[in-house]
Amino acid sequence: MSEALAGNEVKAPPVSRFVDASVPFIEEEQDVRIFFNWKTLIPLASLGFVLILHKVIPTNSAYRVKELPYFSGLLYVLLGLYGFLAVISVFIPKRRISLAYKSWFLGTAFLLLGAYDLITIKLNLVPSLYFPAPERIVHVFIKDWFFLLRCLVYSLRLLLSGFFLGAFVGVLTGTLIGWSQRWNYWVMPFIRIVGPIPSTAWIPIALVVFFKATDAALFLIALGVWFPTTILTSSGILNVRKTYFEVSSTLGASNLRNILSIALPAAAPNIFAGLFNGTSASFLTLMAAEMIGCKFGIGWYINWKRETLAYSSVYAALIVIAITFSLLINLQFKIRNRVLSWQKGTIRW
Repeated sequence: MSEALAGNEVKAPPVSRFVDASVPFIEEEQDVRIFFNWKTLIPLASLGFVLILHKVIPTNSAYRVKELPYFSGLLYVLLGLYGFLAVISVFIPKRRISLAYKSWFLGTAFLLLGAYDLITIKLNLVPSLYFPAPERIVHVFIKDWFFLLRCLVYSLRLLLSGFFLGAFVGVLTGTLIGWSQRWNYWVMPFIRIVGPIPSTAWIPIALVVFFKATDAALFLIALGVWFPTTILTSSGILNVRKTYFEVSSTLGASNLRNILSIALPAAAPNIFAGLFNGTSASFLTLMAAEMIGCKFGIGWYINWKRETLAYSSVYAALIVIAITFSLLINLQFKIRNRVLSWQKGTIRW
């Protein structure tokens, strides 16, 4: 018996993962593994390359505008920020995967920023009046940040008011024409005639009908959100299986209960799609309305600076609009993902 066991390796039984509560727990040292992805350094390499070009290549002698140090400062800030993110990504796998996935796009974006710096202040290939150097645009953010913020808050207040008004009326109208044949008969022809007309085409009439330009802008924004929300809400309700309503009615549910518990939840994906389309339309309408009739706001700011040939301020305001619109769209996606969490696994988001 002993000879038979001599040639075989005797393995110790596995240690149980359960620990007796009466025995003091001794924490074992854990091996902390550090992983590194070289792709996280691509944005840093692009920023370093752009900074070197900006420092080495002299300013073109034909560039008559006073040179400012703000672009170099921006590059240093970005280098510090993405250097910190690269270090953090070593210890956080989720952050490492996200940063590595976006690395090529970010690196290309920084290179394009450096290319714009070259063709403006370094090579002077385009008119500096209409294509200001990056440092002039950064200077606007430093000098006029508070005024830009006030204009943005004013525009957001007008935008959100019109958006929620149009979304509410759009969901209500879409529910009525999707649920009731009578409403569909009388309202749908009107929607097909009036709805496709762009909201900006109603600006001359809205300015005459409403006493204030802000009220006209509110109406136009709501109109731009109302049409896609109405169409997609009604389409979502019409596509719900009738058997669901029949079974629910057999169990004693009223029409209101069927709408709230079956029709609207089933049409929720279409409703969110209509709201996304309405958001784009509302931004376009807001900019057009503020440029024509309103006396304040980010659209008014762009028109004012364009008339005074301050195109660096125009570019700065466009950047503010792009960032704000992106944040609002991302917020809507997060809300949709939370509300429609039951769709995960059945529909690719």
